[in-house]
Amino acid sequence: MKPEQIRLMTTEEIKARLADARQELMNLRFQLTTGQLTDTSRLKQTRRLIARYLTILRERELAEAKEKGAGKGAR
Repeated sequence: MKPEQIRLMTTEEIKARLADARQELMNLRFQLTTGQLTDTSRLKQTRRLIARYLTILRERELAEAKEKGAGKGAR
């Protein structure tokens, strides 16, 4: 999923998909350990998807903090 598509989602939707992706990563790791995983590139894809979700959530947090004036300079 591309970052542009993720940015169109709501924060709650991203958090739900993040939880699903983390669960999928756990399952993929289990399959890798037991020798059932044939496409190991899915591990990398899932890790990167999780990173995209977290990055966009962090962008939103920073934008919200900036709007409220709670940035580093406001003390």
